[in-house]
Amino acid sequence: MTAARMATAADASEVVRLACVMFVSMGMSDPDDGWRAAAVDVFRTRVAGDVVGAVVDHPTVPGRLAASGVVTVATRLPTPTNPDGSSAYVQWVATDEAFRGRGFARAVMTTLLEWLDARGVGVVELHATPMGESLYRSLGFWEGAGAAALRRRRGDPAP
Repeated sequence: MTAARMATAADASEVVRLACVMFVSMGMSDPDDGWRAAAVDVFRTRVAGDVVGAVVDHPTVPGRLAASGVVTVATRLPTPTNPDGSSAYVQWVATDEAFRGRGFARAVMTTLLEWLDARGVGVVELHATPMGESLYRSLGFWEGAGAAALRRRRGDPAP
């Protein structure tokens, strides 16, 4: 099985490059360099704090990544099902096209979930693309019980 490792600040450019691979695979335009530079700085500054990443190194190119995923960790108000309010949001899970179907994303997600479980993070959420949905479901993600998850984003068209 492929092994993932925890990301460091030195991985910032590659993690953001792979995030762009993900955005493009979702049908978005490749984000501009201004966004990339800002994202690299944010990742570099916050990794190992409230941002945690897992990566799979490219098998033949030093310094290049084949897959990555990032989690932001936060504390929400406590609830009966999450008494300490710890939560995480998974984002930027991506695998370079040449390496898809080899278990790299699973290795990244397993590493992230093990890290979160070891720290007692009570809630882990994500938005699944059709490409990643079966992986996430196999790792125990589901729609959940209770109220529907709704979202409001600046710039979205009115319903």
